[in-house]
Amino acid sequence: MRELWHCYFREFLGKEPEEHWLFGGRRYKGWHTTSELVAFNPLVGLILAKGGGLLPLIVLHLTEQGSCYGNEIMKEIKERTQGRWITNPGVIYPMLSFMEQRGLVEGNWEDETRRTRRFYCITQRGSEELTRLKDVMKPRLMEASNILQNLLDELYSIEDLRNTT
Repeated sequence: MRELWHCYFREFLGKEPEEHWLFGGRRYKGWHTTSELVAFNPLVGLILAKGGGLLPLIVLHLTEQGSCYGNEIMKEIKERTQGRWITNPGVIYPMLSFMEQRGLVEGNWEDETRRTRRFYCITQRGSEELTRLKDVMKPRLMEASNILQNLLDELYSIEDLRNTT
């Protein structure tokens, strides 16, 4: 998928995406420097991860569904977004620690003596915060979805869209 994006950009922009002013910046650095991001869509990643406030919401949602550890949360996010949003340990673990310090999640070691995996579950306070975040984010997500749909409709005719799917 990544190579398809590169071919697409090369064809339409006349240069590698890393060399283009829009896609060459640090927001997209992970996309063009990490081989693991095979299916990563930088536009979706930008919408979801950069200051959107969705990651804490998703983390609380996942911990509400059951006890899980950091790598499991990263895997779930990747699977649920079809690989279009990939997080990393440098983001997830500090966030879990931050949430634990504020009483939103509770972490327990799988094996206290070896400290292998730390499983996190949502607390009562975390459940209340999740409800609040969902209430706050729902209108923003719906607004973003409507705006993107309107732009898609305006920029592309229905015939154009049929030809690309």
